[in-house]
Amino acid sequence: MYDFLIVGAGFAGSVAAERLATLHNKRVLVIDKRDHVGGNAYDHLDEHGVLIHKYGPHIFHTNSQLVWRYLSQFTEWRPYEHRVLSSVNGKLLPIPINLDTINGYYGTRLNAEEAERFLESLAEPREQIRTSEDVIISKVGRELYEKFFRNYTLKQWGLDPSELDSSVIARVPVRTNTDDRYFTDEFQGMPVDGYTVMFERMLNHPNISTMLATDFQAVRNSVQYREMIFTGPIDEFFDYRFGALEYRSLHFRYENHDANLVQPVAVINHPNEHPWTRVTEFKHLTGQKHSSTTLVYEYPTNEGDPYYPIPRAVNKELYLRYRTLSEQAPGVYFSGRLGTYRYYNMDQVVAQSLALCDRIMGTRRDYAALQSVDGA
Repeated sequence: MYDFLIVGAGFAGSVAAERLATLHNKRVLVIDKRDHVGGNAYDHLDEHGVLIHKYGPHIFHTNSQLVWRYLSQFTEWRPYEHRVLSSVNGKLLPIPINLDTINGYYGTRLNAEEAERFLESLAEPREQIRTSEDVIISKVGRELYEKFFRNYTLKQWGLDPSELDSSVIARVPVRTNTDDRYFTDEFQGMPVDGYTVMFERMLNHPNISTMLATDFQAVRNSVQYREMIFTGPIDEFFDYRFGALEYRSLHFRYENHDANLVQPVAVINHPNEHPWTRVTEFKHLTGQKHSSTTLVYEYPTNEGDPYYPIPRAVNKELYLRYRTLSEQAPGVYFSGRLGTYRYYNMDQVVAQSLALCDRIMGTRRDYAALQSVDGA
């Protein structure tokens, strides 16, 4: 008899398993339908010996000292600040938009103060900010919106920005200085030995058992347990009683090159010309020394594993129906991006899972401040 069955070995499930086993001496069984731990953060050596992220790039960043210190029990960190360029009009320009983006795109030599006034002249104020289109047009106007955001969003989500909640693009700042970092969090880095090793250390506890390549439906009635933490899709748990929630997935195409590095930065966005959204070169992220380099091209799709909950009104309403249903499921807790249908960053999932364990066990620590839900 297990105290807890935890469905999913990603951040939400693994953090919960470790806390319940270590702090509260609970016997935990973690299952995952994939043949590895780590969820979408899983990394491994490809056939060329290059360390890659199987499900797209994962860059860890947080403003929470608590979350950073918690994960630092299981990994050392390689300092890394993420930078992204966007391929627009034959140029590679920084994204998020900053002073260099503005000057590079328009061929100007504005300073920060002039750039701020310039953007104000381009901006189209909106009475209410409801959609992702509203967010960007109200900040930078229509031309930059069309060139840098609209087509990228169309590819990424399969929806026009006017159909998406404002939270999607509100995550991306607009700057009038030359700060070209994608994130400005206090703590930023990559696990020195990779994410998979970090997860393996997290789950390496005598109270934790794991079953990989195991489908939840196959064991939900055969494993004996007292309580459950479910980190998969909440609509799947309830057999799609009210219909399926919308999720966006990804298809990946990998290329290996006999070269040290191919791109100037880890990620280059391609908003306009190609069917893929971005190209990632992993050695920028990992710092690995290797004679060849591997890149991945991302193609968003509606088919495949659920990656991103799609934030629009119809899904919010449907999720609320499932959440109400979940409140009538005694001894079952839902966590993570899919379990709570929220577009969380990795650190937010860690914070959510820490808080959930405290709530389950009746201990008190305030993690609420760590869970801003407008931000991967």
